[in-house]
Amino acid sequence: MKVADTMKGTVRAKKHLGQHFLKDETIALGIVKSLKHHSLYKNVLEVGPGMGVLTKYLIKEPTFDTHLIEIDRESITYLKRNFPSLSNNIIEGDFLKLDFNNLFKNESFAVIGNFPYNISTEILFKVLDHKNQVPEVVGMFQKEVAERIASKPRKKSYGITSVLLQAYYDIEYLFTVNEDVFVPPPKVKSAVIRLTRNTVQHLNCDEKLFKQLVKAGFNQRRKTLRNSIKAFKLKPEYLNHIYLTQRAEELSVADFVALTNMLEIDIN
Repeated sequence: MKVADTMKGTVRAKKHLGQHFLKDETIALGIVKSLKHHSLYKNVLEVGPGMGVLTKYLIKEPTFDTHLIEIDRESITYLKRNFPSLSNNIIEGDFLKLDFNNLFKNESFAVIGNFPYNISTEILFKVLDHKNQVPEVVGMFQKEVAERIASKPRKKSYGITSVLLQAYYDIEYLFTVNEDVFVPPPKVKSAVIRLTRNTVQHLNCDEKLFKQLVKAGFNQRRKTLRNSIKAFKLKPEYLNHIYLTQRAEELSVADFVALTNMLEIDIN
């Protein structure tokens, strides 16, 4: 079977997964070269490698021990045939269900991929659950999602994802990718971003409450925080704090940490 025929079949099989195959080699190399912190890990996990456009460059990096996770069986067959040196490192399965501890024990690893757009945010929240084991992530996202993840306060794109991820990662928007470099071409532009683990080990607040507060604030983002977080009880001395006159999109991560510490009790 020709490679072109294999790709067509795999494309048909993976449409429901939200996957678009990157065909531009220059962009593929640029994504791999965007992994910068090699000294922090030796293991690299590629999510959704498809036909191996990133894989071929990952295996050329001498410091990497490359692992692949792919849910599509036709792609698995292609990868094992074309990258025999990785046969023992190819996992057939769902990244969102992957047991990192079983795969990497306590070792650090980077995550990279042309991520399926329909689960790209879930991929990052899975990473966030293992933040102390994942020092770096480089990935392709729908442009709108990438902008939201990397957004700063006072921008419309700034939201729950921005705050929760930026609490533990420094995030860089690297470059925009046009539709015509994919098979099939998506209906939206794409972008590559890099997440680098920052030095925060624990937020200086109740982290569970922090998440609840952030979500409550942005779920009614048009309202001031005085109205959007009514379910939370503030300590009396903070009832007239300036934060309450602002909307959630105006507060930084540090502001949300401070606001969390102004709460009197946890809520159910």
